[in-house]
Amino acid sequence: MQETETKPIRILGISGSPRNMATDYLVQEALKIAKEKYGAETDYFSSKGKKLNFCIHCDFCIRKKEGCIHKDDIAVELYDKMIWADAWIIGTPVYQGTVSAQTKTIMDRCRAVVAKDPKVFLNKAGMGIADGGDRIGGQEPAIQTILNFYVINEMIPVGGGSFGANLGGTFWSKDKGAEGVSEDSEGMRSLRRTLKKLIQTAQLVKRAASAEVPQTPVPETPKEEANRQ
Repeated sequence: MQETETKPIRILGISGSPRNMATDYLVQEALKIAKEKYGAETDYFSSKGKKLNFCIHCDFCIRKKEGCIHKDDIAVELYDKMIWADAWIIGTPVYQGTVSAQTKTIMDRCRAVVAKDPKVFLNKAGMGIADGGDRIGGQEPAIQTILNFYVINEMIPVGGGSFGANLGGTFWSKDKGAEGVSEDSEGMRSLRRTLKKLIQTAQLVKRAASAEVPQTPVPETPKEEANRQ
């Protein structure tokens, strides 16, 4: 067995809610399962009470390649956690049929990290969780927004698969916060299925990255050979 196969998967959970209620509970529950069932190392970031500045498209990150011009809680606390993790779990409450402003701000501000190193998030796995006060209130469009973010940043978006989980963990809180989502048995099933696929995907990526792939030399063209001589 290769050494990297024994190393635990590192998972970052991000709650894009301004409150410590349903979304906070779900992301932390996912991290708890990942740690207890799969032996993952975990870290967590909550938006509650944090200073999260909007991306203002000033292009400081593009010009300087030194990170973001904002030195808020995203820059100070979150960027290093994002780089550290093998996989991410982004959770959001559903606001107006899509992600919260806090979730969107966090995703927008990742531009600064990628500007500094375009491959910084390459092949990290990512899943989404969304909860709403209505059963069908925008949970799947919210998760699609998160999965699109993963695709744009060259990460691997992970869903839960057909027949019950589909795009990710979808929950009906009935506006009862943590109590509401904890009682949603179908939602918990979707979370567990998606989390399992997230772990499996991250493990596959680590094994592939550790495999020694022989480099086949590319033959020179006659023109290249003549120039070299």
